[in-house]
Amino acid sequence: MGKGTHEYAADPRNETILINVNGELVPRAEAVVSVFDSGFMLGDGVWEGLRLHRGKVAFLDAHLDRLYEGAKTIAMDIGLTREELRARLDETVDANGMRGEEGVHIRLMVTRGIRSTPYQDPRVVISPATIVMIPEYKAPLPSVIEDGVRLFTVHVRRGDPAVQDQKLNSHSKLNCITACIQAINAGADEALMLDPQGFVATCNSTHFFIVRKGEVWTSSGDYCLGGITRANVIRVCREEGIPVFEKNFSLTDVYGADEAFVTGTFAGVVPATEVDGRKLTEGRGPMVERLQGLYKALMDRDVAA
Repeated sequence: MGKGTHEYAADPRNETILINVNGELVPRAEAVVSVFDSGFMLGDGVWEGLRLHRGKVAFLDAHLDRLYEGAKTIAMDIGLTREELRARLDETVDANGMRGEEGVHIRLMVTRGIRSTPYQDPRVVISPATIVMIPEYKAPLPSVIEDGVRLFTVHVRRGDPAVQDQKLNSHSKLNCITACIQAINAGADEALMLDPQGFVATCNSTHFFIVRKGEVWTSSGDYCLGGITRANVIRVCREEGIPVFEKNFSLTDVYGADEAFVTGTFAGVVPATEVDGRKLTEGRGPMVERLQGLYKALMDRDVAA
């Protein structure tokens, strides 16, 4: 079972799912990649988390934009066109009989492929890219959506783009993992991370927002992943006339906020009720509840289109 915003109820159907490994549908227990695979060996690859909603992947175009841009950034050839990748996703969903189900989450992973020897130089890669799709019955717990999560500000910072650009959704997640570990050890659900200048950046696996006097604030975006749900929340705020700002702000602004929330593909919009021991709200506040409804409506419009 996941924790924080990714907490879910175990579903026995997941034991018999078919996982797509390079175009072949195999039972979960038999789904493997080589120990020489670039992802296993070096974290060399990009990935997306996808949500099935009303039989379709929500915001799929935006997710594929990010995936292909990330692959281009690291000079990796996915080996499939967008249309071919879409068809493989459809095949995976249909083979598992998930088309009419809600609460399905898909992890799409692409690595550079198999290496001839343990070495980081991509010129030792001897195979096409490895493409894995893992569909699971995983719905966020209603208690998380309503009662929220607790955050703890960690010493692990979001890095300078010259070191590792945080906009790249790569398999190399050790920065976020070490942040998560510190938050867990502090008794929180997720980590709140600062940028190199000490301004609030993002969380280890979600994006962070605060609400102050009817305004919605999120970070400048300079040190965080280009979040699909983050962008959609900003979009619905603008559509509904809710003042929304991407800007630098500090923990002082957070501690004095009226509400806070985090966003992500898995759980959508989730209240953050406590930050560093400071209680902001009891459960979700009125702005969070409103944005949850607006985001759900946007998902409905997206898959209908």
